[in-house]
Order: sequence, then structure tokens, then C-alpha cells
Amino acid sequence: MLQSLHVKNLALMEETEVEFVPGLNILTGETGAGKSMLIGSVNLALGAKFEKDLLRQGAESALVELVFSCGTDEGAAIKAKLAEMDLEHEDDSVIISRKLQQGKSVCKINGETVTAKQVKELAELLLDIHGQHEHQSLLHKKKHMEILDAYCGESYAAPAQAVADFYDEVKELKRKLEKEVMDENAKAREQALAEFELQEIEGARLIEGEDEELEQTYRRMSNSRKITENLAESYHYSGTEEEGGAGNALSRALRALRTVTAYDPRLEELEEQLTEVDNLLADYNRDMAEYMSDSEFDEEEFVRVEERLNTINRLKGKYGNTIPEILTYAASRQETLNMLSDYEAYINGLQMQLEKAEKKLSEACAVLSKIRQKNAVQLTEKLTDALVQLNFLTVQFEVAVRPNGTITEKGYDDVEFMISTNPGEPIKPLGQVASGGELSRVMLAIKTVLAERDEIDTLIFDEIDAGISGKTAWKVAEQLSQVGRAHQVICITHLPQIAAMADAHFVIEKSSTDDSTITDIRRLDETGELAELARLLGSDTLTEAALSNANELRVQALEVKNK
Repeated sequence: MLQSLHVKNLALMEETEVEFVPGLNILTGETGAGKSMLIGSVNLALGAKFEKDLLRQGAESALVELVFSCGTDEGAAIKAKLAEMDLEHEDDSVIISRKLQQGKSVCKINGETVTAKQVKELAELLLDIHGQHEHQSLLHKKKHMEILDAYCGESYAAPAQAVADFYDEVKELKRKLEKEVMDENAKAREQALAEFELQEIEGARLIEGEDEELEQTYRRMSNSRKITENLAESYHYSGTEEEGGAGNALSRALRALRTVTAYDPRLEELEEQLTEVDNLLADYNRDMAEYMSDSEFDEEEFVRVEERLNTINRLKGKYGNTIPEILTYAASRQETLNMLSDYEAYINGLQMQLEKAEKKLSEACAVLSKIRQKNAVQLTEKLTDALVQLNFLTVQFEVAVRPNGTITEKGYDDVEFMISTNPGEPIKPLGQVASGGELSRVMLAIKTVLAERDEIDTLIFDEIDAGISGKTAWKVAEQLSQVGRAHQVICITHLPQIAAMADAHFVIEKSSTDDSTITDIRRLDETGELAELARLLGSDTLTEAALSNANELRVQALEVKNK
């Protein structure tokens, strides 16, 4: 549930905070007061594109912060998603914030910086926003399939994934066949090239890791003179052959210490330490002398190493950056030769694989289609009932699922919503007969039905009531109130019938001074609710008659809510 929204320095909003409640939250206000900007701020927090002109005049940055509680049934899924993102979460709160500046923005979840993509992924579990013009999407059949698939729920996921996987397999096999089909001349050229490359690689007799050993040897031999000079100098200063060598000095120090050790037992430990140092230095000098005797420069060996490295590096430049990559390339060329040696059998094999994959794809599409058809019957019934509740008294509605003759990654179904709103009229595609107000009600019916299966707790409607009035407005209000019993609903409206159903009523107001304009939002008390209902009913002044009408409307709404 969305507990609160905090907005600072966004458009006309200087700083405002709204605390929402469970049930039906209604937002009203004069045209131009900034009602839709409030919903826009929610979208901005969830990663929507930020236009720099939305920053309040004179402000360097803006902030939008949403606080959710996830202690209800959807909490487990949200916490699992947070764990998947490796994000901290304490108690049952989720805080999403976005700091907006010209040219950049920073998104955070529970105080940790995240990407806009991560915010969107989490938001899909937290709330569903229905924009002002979303009902227009019902004019496109693609949206009809999305709605049916969403209604199918868990039964849809695995079969849909199977269709997508088999579709990708078929697509890849077709691509492979198109690529492999070649004439005799092309086949001969490819075979000759593969033979040459394979012979070149195999002729080098590469061994994994030899390049690293050769490079180390080459570095050593290339710097042999410098190595010899510096080793000789080190041996000179550490050895015993020269008067100033460390070995001679250490031996004299040890002899001097031993002459007095007998006089004090505490000196024995010092003698042991110095003896150990003397032994270590002696070992070092022996190893150094042995290394120097074995490190004579061999011109022939140097040439051999250099040529071998040149061969390996030349192959790397053509076939791969490492010896394993070169050997992998060689294996692929061997496969090419094997294929070309029996080309007809290879092509036939690919065609057989394609036929099997196409059969599996067709079978998977059939399984998915049956699931859609079964759920389409249920969805048809539920949407018809919901539409009747929304004052479509003689409506005929059908979720039609038909094969369209073409297989895509979504299967072979064509899904279309069909409707007839008048007796005697044939059922036709929704987009051909529905008006704007009817589309709004159909979308509300869809949202209502999907909400029964949806774990998302918060639904936001931005003027779902577009194009409706009178008795129909009452029906829409009743439907929203019903949804509000199982979900938190936040609704921007201009209809008094819907506003009267509010569990919490907020008014959005714009005020101006000589040098600034500010939009603010506040929750109304009982008196304020009556005054706002009177305004929505068309009253310019709060007369006794206007307030009486508003009170009568609210009493009617309470009777409906208490049924």
C-alpha cells in the first residue's frame, strides 16, 4: 500500500506531502490546479522521463519520495524482489526516492542508489497506474491479448515460455539453413579455405600455456646482459670472495660474538639468530652462483624462441587472442569440413531438425491456445457482469480467440474484444463501435476483474471517468468503491458521484502571490468534503441549497458503501 507521497520543487509544487489510507482515496480540484501533475510525480519517482522544465523556477533540484508498506499478502513477493536486488529492507516499509536535477537524476530504494530499471521492476509489484488516455489502448488488438494473458495468470507462464523457446529455436534453424545453402563454387571455396586454415593451425602443433612460457623465456634472454651484470654486482656485495662482501662481514661478526657467548647465557639466543642469518646468506650465495653458471646466453635458443613466438602471435592475429581460442576455431573449421564432406546429409539433417522444432512449436501453440480459450470464456463472463454493473444494461461482450495463420513468439492466436451495446445490433470489434466514455468503462471493468487475481495492492486511476455522467457515473463510483474494499485505490476525478464514495478526500489547490504560484494538497474534513462536493455539483457559492444537495449525495454514497 502507498502510505505517503512527498514532493519538493516540482513544477508548481514547492513542498507537499500526502498520507494515503486503505480503501478509496479521491483527489479533486479545479482544472489546472495540478491534479495530473501529482500522478506525474509518482511516475517520475518510478523512473519516467524527466523534462528539465518540470523543475520549479529557481530550484536547483527536485525530490519525489514514495513510502510503501508491504505487510499484506504481496509482501513476500516484494521482499523476495528486494533480496534478489541485494537491497536492504527493514520492517515492512519500502522507500523509493528520486532526486532530479538538470541533466541527471539519482534513484534510491531504501536509501541505496539503484538504476531506473530496478525501480521499474520493483514498481510492477507495488502499484498499477491507469493514465488518462490508457483506455485508448483498447483500440489495438495487441492490448486485448495482453489483458487475456494477464488474466490467465500462472497457467499461462510455462506454456508461453515454451512457445517463445521453440519459436527462437525454429528461427535459429531457419537462419542456419539460409546461411548454409550454397552453390558448388561457394562450397569449393569454403572447403579450400577451411582446409588451409586447419592445416596452418595443426601444423603449428600448439600447446596450451606454451606462449606464456616462451614469453617469459624471451624476456629473460632479451635482458640477459643486464641480468648478468646485476647478478654479478649482487654476488659481489653479498659474497665472501671480496673483502667488502656481506658474507665476510657477517662471518667476522659471528666470530666476535662467539668469543663472549660463554660469559652470558642470554647471548646464546643472539648467536643463534646471527648464525641463522649467516646460513641464509650462504644459501643465497650458493643459489646465485648456480644460477649464474646456468645462465649463459645461447644464440640458437634465442632465435628458436623468437621464431616460435612469431608463429604463435601470427596465428593469434588471424584466429584468436589466445591458444585455447585458436584451438576452438580449428575445431569449428573441422566441423565445417565434416559438414562439407557430406553436405547433402548435413542439409537434410538441418531440415529434419527444423521440422521437429516446428512440430514442437505448433504443439506448444495449441496448448497455449487452449489455455487462452478456456480463460477467454471465464473473462467474457466476468467482464460482461462488470459492464452490466457499469450501466451497460444490454451489453453483449466476447473475448474472441481465433487462429490467425501466422506463428509468432506469442503463439498463433488472434485475440480481439467484441461488443454490442444496443439490442438487435450484431457484435463487432470493440474499436469500431465504442465511444470514449464506453472505452473508459470497459477499461475500468477490465481493471476490476484483473484486480481479483492481482496481488498488486495499489491501483491509481487518473480520470477514469472521462466521457461519462449521470447514472453511469454512479455505477462507476460503485465499482470503484467495490475495488477499494480489496485494494487501495487512488483516483483523480471531476465527478461528484465518485468523490462522494471517498474513504479519504483530498483537494488540490493552486494559489498565487505577486511573484509565485504554488500547488498544494490537503485532506478534507467532513465540512470540507461537503463544500468540495457542492463545488463539483456546479455551485459557485456555498448556499444552504448547494450544501444540502452535497449532503444528500454523500448520504446516497454511504448507503451504497454500506450494502
